[in-house]
Amino acid sequence: MSLLGKAAVAMWWSVRAEQRAEFGDWHSHEHFPERMSIPGFRRGSRWTSTTDSEGFFVLYELEQYEVLTSKGYLDRLNAPTPWSTKMMPHHLGMVRSQCRVAASFGGGVATALATIRLSPEAGREAELQTHLAGTLGTLTQKPGLTGAHLLLTDTPKTNAPTTEQQIRGKDGAADWIVLLSGYDADVVEGVIAGQLSTSSLHAAGASDASTIGRYRLAFTMTPQDVAAV
Repeated sequence: MSLLGKAAVAMWWSVRAEQRAEFGDWHSHEHFPERMSIPGFRRGSRWTSTTDSEGFFVLYELEQYEVLTSKGYLDRLNAPTPWSTKMMPHHLGMVRSQCRVAASFGGGVATALATIRLSPEAGREAELQTHLAGTLGTLTQKPGLTGAHLLLTDTPKTNAPTTEQQIRGKDGAADWIVLLSGYDADVVEGVIAGQLSTSSLHAAGASDASTIGRYRLAFTMTPQDVAAV
């Protein structure tokens, strides 16, 4: 899964069982096409948690960081459709990070994904970033893996919460994010238990606390897919 662009929006949230069917319909048939029609959006992917029956991860890959503050994007965030307005309150525990892509290795879209949310220890930012870039760069050649990426949250300065944010309530945000994708979930699991484990990352300069998520691909879309409809 090579990231398409220099920026991304990474989001985690939960949807209760009674809302999941409608959520899937809305997100696949209205929301993704809407987002992929915004200039600068390159690809969207939705992932279902394999360990939490209510959990999702969604990634939007953006051509440039400036897309995050573009008129096309902000207009959509401030004018949700009636269906979006209905569904937004069901995005529970939203963590939404607007990011710069610091390192990206690999190619193709795989079926298994691990997300690691972490923070550097004070004064060890450069050390940790160098370590992660070196480690991730070697992982994509490992059998079973396809992509390894580092995102750094850099929230744009905006005047006020958007209409969508107001409907959801206050969003959380991650700090640094590691994404590891592959076609063999067991290999992905082995790496996050070893080279990318909390203890290994702490030794390299990360704080003690990290949050690991495990996901399988549910849906992906690009602007070319929208144009083909």
